[in-house]
Amino acid sequence: MATPTEHAVVSVSAYNRWSHCTAAPRFEEQFPAESNVYTEEGRLAHSVCELYARKYFTVMSTRKFNSELKKLKEDPMWQDEMVKCAEIYLATLKEAANGFTTAPIVAFEERVDLADYIPEGFGTCDCAMVGDDVLRVFDYKHGKGVFVSSVNNGQMRLYALGMLKKYYPLFGDTIKRVCTAIVQPRITEEITEEWISVDELLTWAETSVIPQAQMAFYGLGSFEPGEWCKFCRGRAQCRGRAEYYAGFSEYTATQIEGRLTESDWGARQLAAEYGADVPPVLDDDEVADLLIKAAGLVDWYEDLQEYARSAILAGHVIPGWKVVEGKRQRAFTDADAAMKRILDAGYDKSLLYDYKPKTLAQLEKLTGKTQFGELVGDLITLPPGKPTLAAESDKRPPYQPTAPGPGEFAGEQDGRSAE
Repeated sequence: MATPTEHAVVSVSAYNRWSHCTAAPRFEEQFPAESNVYTEEGRLAHSVCELYARKYFTVMSTRKFNSELKKLKEDPMWQDEMVKCAEIYLATLKEAANGFTTAPIVAFEERVDLADYIPEGFGTCDCAMVGDDVLRVFDYKHGKGVFVSSVNNGQMRLYALGMLKKYYPLFGDTIKRVCTAIVQPRITEEITEEWISVDELLTWAETSVIPQAQMAFYGLGSFEPGEWCKFCRGRAQCRGRAEYYAGFSEYTATQIEGRLTESDWGARQLAAEYGADVPPVLDDDEVADLLIKAAGLVDWYEDLQEYARSAILAGHVIPGWKVVEGKRQRAFTDADAAMKRILDAGYDKSLLYDYKPKTLAQLEKLTGKTQFGELVGDLITLPPGKPTLAAESDKRPPYQPTAPGPGEFAGEQDGRSAE
């Protein structure tokens, strides 16, 4: 997959950020683009996926395929796991293509024009299929840290809008439905999809995209810190984010005005000792507010640390701080040779190596999903997960306590999970 050589100011991939924080795009312009091992690894994995897909859906000789794959394997970021991921990606595309009544048009790495919705907007769609009255849009994600759903996913919807415009000269108004899907095999082999009518998609663009995109492009937006700050280039030096996290703990009487009653006389007495008309115990409404505001506090502090470390190493002065060498840890220059010498000295091998089975997920990956189910499917259970605090907007249903069955929660008493 081609590496983009230009970037839109209001980019499709950053939709979740600028749709909330409309000041972000112009603010980020003053910071250099970021590149790390994860982004480079992701680009390579995308290229492997595209190669496998093109081999199946287009005219490509085996010789050409092997030659291209050999080149990709020479990349320092290469991992054998990328082939498995590409196979899962291809299997998803095959299944989708088979769902059309006739062979669909299949396109890869299509640049889409989004100027109708975002000033100077454009993007690149991993894969799109058109047939019957349906447009299907696919996006591959190589990350394994954060699960991304297609449901209500603005980035995916924007790709769909771009593909609708691209294919309009050929299909006109015959496309009535859109399906977006995200393939993220390093987290799950389950594919999330969102089905939406073209009319619903266009309404969403008019009401939710255009107003926000206009403000973001022309620098008329405001700073709104939140979980979307994670990939902002200016996240460590953003004053809006700093004020949000540095100031949220200053709970004063003005923030709870009108909430004290005559029955709060004890709280008033204690509050008086602290010099403020504020009860010393947070009520549930305040706890709810703080849970929301403090959710990204740790991330913000870590971003500050990383910026300060990098700045000092680059010759900047951060008053009161310095960079020092971390704790050293001994390591073998040749672990195999070290083990051999200890074995030759008469020590038993069982004393040198720990033996433990691989996890359920690792074994499934080793054998393949189908064979794994055939071999041990009847020996697998799915016990209830631990009660976990989540925002009300979370799509999971509220926790319903149930009595655990035989073997459920085994090992939790000593701090280990069931898997």
